[in-house]
Amino acid sequence: MSTSALTGHCNCGGVRFSLSEVPPRAGYCHCTRCQRRTGAAASAQARIDAATLTIDAGEELLRGWRHPDGGFEKLFCSVCGSHLFSRLPEDPAQMGVRLGVIDGDPQVRPSFRQFTADAAVWEPIPEDGLERHPGPAR
Repeated sequence: MSTSALTGHCNCGGVRFSLSEVPPRAGYCHCTRCQRRTGAAASAQARIDAATLTIDAGEELLRGWRHPDGGFEKLFCSVCGSHLFSRLPEDPAQMGVRLGVIDGDPQVRPSFRQFTADAAVWEPIPEDGLERHPGPAR
């Protein structure tokens, strides 16, 4: 029986993971990279410490991509293309997990919006009371 706080998987089920702790913080990213990666106006993601993540199945299916200008590496399933994680190569302990790939309630709610200066013009940011940052949230 698992003692993990949360579990999740990609769309095809090839990659499965567990988190030993509930993520401490979550938010929406409105950067143009996330818009292009997801095809949506923003990406909902939670920050995690890499030490809390266990890949339970399909580690060999994970692929990564990093923009030539830097930023976080994006990790996705090579079979179904589901975007799962991000990590900072210079500090691999800093990671993110996409809220949509967590099974059930992620037990954390977005509390900020970052890169609002790059927000999609076709979908205005709602007046939801979340912290707003024109660049990265710190």
